Amino acid sequence: MKLKYKFKNQDLFALAMTQSGVDGVHNNEKLEFVGDRVLGLSVSSMLYTMFPNETEGELARRYASLVSTETLADVAIKLELEKSLHHGHITGGRKRHMLANAMEAVLGAIFFDSGFDAAREVICDIWRDLAAAELEAPKDSKTKLQEFVQKHANGLLPSYEYSETTGAPHCPMFTVTVTAMGQMATGQGTSKKDASTAAADALLKKLAI
Repeated sequence: MKLKYKFKNQDLFALAMTQSGVDGVHNNEKLEFVGDRVLGLSVSSMLYTMFPNETEGELARRYASLVSTETLADVAIKLELEKSLHHGHITGGRKRHMLANAMEAVLGAIFFDSGFDAAREVICDIWRDLAAAELEAPKDSKTKLQEFVQKHANGLLPSYEYSETTGAPHCPMFTVTVTAMGQMATGQGTSKKDASTAAADALLKKLAI
Protein backbone atom coordinates (compact mmCIF):
# COMPACT_ATOMS: atom_id res chain seq x y z
CA MET A 1 0.00 0.00 0.00
CA LYS A 2 1.42 3.36 -1.06
CA LEU A 3 0.36 6.93 -0.26
CA LYS A 4 -1.91 8.05 -3.11
CA TYR A 5 -0.57 11.57 -3.16
CA LYS A 6 2.40 13.23 -4.86
CA PHE A 7 3.88 16.23 -3.08
CA LYS A 8 4.45 19.39 -5.09
CA ASN A 9 6.79 20.58 -2.35
CA GLN A 10 9.01 17.66 -1.37
CA ASP A 11 10.46 19.71 1.50
CA LEU A 12 7.11 19.41 3.28
CA PHE A 13 7.23 15.63 3.10
CA ALA A 14 10.84 15.64 4.29
CA LEU A 15 9.85 17.80 7.25
CA ALA A 16 6.95 15.47 8.06
CA MET A 17 9.46 12.61 8.14
CA THR A 18 11.86 14.35 10.54
CA GLN A 19 11.40 13.45 14.19
CA SER A 20 12.36 15.91 16.94
CA GLY A 21 15.13 13.60 18.14
CA VAL A 22 16.97 14.41 14.90
CA ASP A 23 16.34 18.16 14.77
CA GLY A 24 15.00 20.05 17.75
CA VAL A 25 13.81 22.98 15.62
CA HIS A 26 13.00 21.77 12.11
CA ASN A 27 10.90 18.68 12.81
CA ASN A 28 7.40 17.30 12.27
CA GLU A 29 5.78 18.36 15.56
CA LYS A 30 3.88 21.37 14.17
CA LEU A 31 2.78 19.46 11.08
CA GLU A 32 1.57 16.71 13.42
CA PHE A 33 -0.43 19.33 15.36
CA VAL A 34 -2.19 20.46 12.17
CA GLY A 35 -2.58 16.94 10.79
CA ASP A 36 -4.36 15.85 13.95
CA ARG A 37 -7.02 18.53 13.37
CA VAL A 38 -7.34 17.77 9.65
CA LEU A 39 -7.75 14.07 10.41
CA GLY A 40 -10.29 14.78 13.13
CA LEU A 41 -12.59 16.89 10.96
CA SER A 42 -12.26 14.56 7.98
CA VAL A 43 -13.02 11.39 9.93
CA SER A 44 -15.88 12.89 11.96
CA SER A 45 -17.61 14.25 8.84
CA MET A 46 -17.05 10.95 7.03
CA LEU A 47 -18.63 8.99 9.89
CA TYR A 48 -21.59 11.39 9.98
CA THR A 49 -22.28 10.52 6.34
CA MET A 50 -21.52 6.80 6.55
CA PHE A 51 -23.62 6.05 9.65
CA PRO A 52 -26.62 8.43 9.56
CA ASN A 53 -28.68 6.32 11.98
CA GLU A 54 -26.13 6.05 14.78
CA THR A 55 -26.15 8.11 17.95
CA GLU A 56 -23.50 10.66 18.87
CA GLY A 57 -22.06 8.18 21.38
CA GLU A 58 -21.73 5.45 18.76
CA LEU A 59 -20.08 7.83 16.31
CA ALA A 60 -17.73 8.99 19.08
CA ARG A 61 -16.61 5.42 19.76
CA ARG A 62 -15.97 4.81 16.07
CA TYR A 63 -14.05 8.07 15.88
CA ALA A 64 -11.89 7.26 18.91
CA SER A 65 -10.93 3.92 17.40
CA LEU A 66 -10.14 5.34 13.96
CA VAL A 67 -7.90 8.18 15.18
CA SER A 68 -6.18 6.18 17.94
CA THR A 69 -2.41 5.78 18.13
CA GLU A 70 -2.77 2.11 17.22
CA THR A 71 -4.78 2.80 14.06
CA LEU A 72 -2.47 5.63 12.97
CA ALA A 73 0.59 3.44 13.50
CA ASP A 74 -1.00 0.60 11.52
CA VAL A 75 -1.75 2.94 8.62
CA ALA A 76 1.80 4.35 8.72
CA ILE A 77 3.20 0.81 8.55
CA LYS A 78 0.98 -0.09 5.59
CA LEU A 79 2.12 3.07 3.81
CA GLU A 80 5.74 2.12 4.55
CA LEU A 81 6.47 5.51 6.09
CA GLU A 82 9.12 3.99 8.32
CA LYS A 83 11.42 3.65 5.30
CA SER A 84 11.46 7.45 4.89
CA LEU A 85 11.41 8.45 8.55
CA HIS A 86 14.41 10.21 10.10
CA HIS A 87 14.55 9.58 13.82
CA GLY A 88 16.93 9.41 16.73
CA HIS A 89 17.31 6.55 19.16
CA ILE A 90 13.95 5.16 20.25
CA THR A 91 12.86 2.27 22.42
CA GLY A 92 10.52 -0.39 21.12
CA GLY A 93 7.65 0.98 23.21
CA ARG A 94 7.83 4.38 21.54
CA LYS A 95 8.10 3.18 17.96
CA ARG A 96 4.38 3.01 17.31
CA HIS A 97 3.84 6.46 18.84
CA MET A 98 6.54 7.82 16.55
CA LEU A 99 4.87 6.24 13.51
CA ALA A 100 1.46 7.57 14.55
CA ASN A 101 2.89 11.08 14.93
CA ALA A 102 4.54 10.83 11.53
CA MET A 103 1.24 9.78 9.95
CA GLU A 104 -0.46 12.88 11.34
CA ALA A 105 2.45 15.02 10.19
CA VAL A 106 2.09 13.69 6.64
CA LEU A 107 -1.60 14.66 6.66
CA GLY A 108 -0.64 18.12 7.89
CA ALA A 109 1.95 18.38 5.12
CA ILE A 110 -0.64 17.45 2.48
CA PHE A 111 -2.92 20.16 3.88
CA PHE A 112 -0.23 22.82 3.43
CA ASP A 113 0.80 21.41 0.05
CA SER A 114 -2.65 21.29 -1.57
CA GLY A 115 -5.32 22.33 0.92
CA PHE A 116 -7.99 20.68 3.03
CA ASP A 117 -9.93 18.97 0.23
CA ALA A 118 -6.82 17.13 -0.97
CA ALA A 119 -5.99 16.01 2.56
CA ARG A 120 -9.57 14.89 3.18
CA GLU A 121 -9.56 12.89 -0.05
CA VAL A 122 -6.42 11.02 1.04
CA ILE A 123 -7.87 10.41 4.50
CA CYS A 124 -11.24 9.18 3.28
CA ASP A 125 -9.58 6.89 0.74
CA ILE A 126 -7.78 5.12 3.60
CA TRP A 127 -10.10 5.48 6.57
CA ARG A 128 -13.40 4.70 4.81
CA ASP A 129 -12.49 1.03 4.51
CA LEU A 130 -11.33 0.95 8.12
CA ALA A 131 -14.64 2.41 9.25
CA ALA A 132 -16.70 0.08 7.06
CA ALA A 133 -14.93 -2.96 8.54
CA GLU A 134 -16.58 -2.30 11.92
CA LEU A 135 -20.16 -3.56 11.62
CA GLU A 136 -21.00 -2.16 15.04
CA ALA A 137 -19.63 0.83 16.87
CA PRO A 138 -16.65 -0.46 18.89
CA LYS A 139 -16.30 -0.08 22.62
CA ASP A 140 -12.98 1.19 23.94
CA SER A 141 -10.95 -0.98 26.31
CA LYS A 142 -11.81 1.09 29.41
CA THR A 143 -15.53 0.73 28.74
CA LYS A 144 -15.22 -3.02 28.11
CA LEU A 145 -13.24 -3.50 31.32
CA GLN A 146 -15.65 -1.42 33.39
CA GLU A 147 -18.70 -3.29 32.12
CA PHE A 148 -17.05 -6.69 32.74
CA VAL A 149 -15.90 -5.80 36.25
CA GLN A 150 -19.26 -4.32 37.23
CA LYS A 151 -20.99 -7.48 36.06
CA HIS A 152 -18.65 -9.96 37.77
CA ALA A 153 -17.44 -8.06 40.85
CA ASN A 154 -20.65 -6.84 42.51
CA GLY A 155 -20.63 -3.47 40.82
CA LEU A 156 -17.06 -2.55 41.74
CA LEU A 157 -15.08 -0.32 39.38
CA PRO A 158 -11.50 -0.71 38.11
CA SER A 159 -8.95 1.46 39.93
CA TYR A 160 -6.42 3.48 37.90
CA GLU A 161 -3.15 4.73 39.42
CA TYR A 162 -0.94 7.19 37.55
CA SER A 163 2.84 7.02 37.97
CA GLU A 164 5.29 9.87 37.50
CA THR A 165 5.63 11.15 33.95
CA THR A 166 8.91 10.33 32.18
CA GLY A 167 10.54 11.56 28.98
CA ALA A 168 11.26 15.02 27.61
CA PRO A 169 8.75 17.85 28.29
CA HIS A 170 7.81 18.04 24.60
CA CYS A 171 7.32 14.26 24.36
CA PRO A 172 6.17 12.90 27.75
CA MET A 173 5.45 9.26 28.49
CA PHE A 174 2.69 8.44 30.97
CA THR A 175 2.43 5.17 32.89
CA VAL A 176 -0.83 3.89 34.36
CA THR A 177 -1.60 0.80 36.43
CA VAL A 178 -5.15 -0.54 36.58
CA THR A 179 -6.37 -2.96 39.24
CA ALA A 180 -9.56 -5.01 39.19
CA MET A 181 -10.75 -8.42 40.39
CA GLY A 182 -7.44 -9.12 42.12
CA GLN A 183 -5.42 -8.55 38.95
CA MET A 184 -3.37 -5.61 37.72
CA ALA A 185 -1.78 -4.45 34.49
CA THR A 186 0.28 -1.48 33.34
CA GLY A 187 0.10 0.61 30.19
CA GLN A 188 2.06 3.48 28.70
CA GLY A 189 1.16 6.27 26.30
CA THR A 190 1.91 9.82 25.29
CA SER A 191 -1.22 10.98 27.14
CA LYS A 192 -2.99 9.81 30.29
CA LYS A 193 -5.91 8.69 28.13
CA ASP A 194 -3.70 6.54 25.90
CA ALA A 195 -1.86 5.10 28.90
CA SER A 196 -5.05 4.18 30.77
CA THR A 197 -6.52 2.65 27.61
CA ALA A 198 -3.36 0.58 27.11
CA ALA A 199 -3.53 -0.55 30.74
CA ALA A 200 -7.19 -1.54 30.39
CA ASP A 201 -6.42 -3.45 27.21
CA ALA A 202 -3.58 -5.32 28.94
CA LEU A 203 -5.84 -6.27 31.86
CA LEU A 204 -8.60 -7.43 29.49
CA LYS A 205 -6.08 -9.79 27.88
CA LYS A 206 -4.96 -11.00 31.29
CA LEU A 207 -8.57 -11.68 32.28
CA ALA A 208 -8.98 -13.42 28.87
CA ILE A 209 -12.00 -11.35 27.88
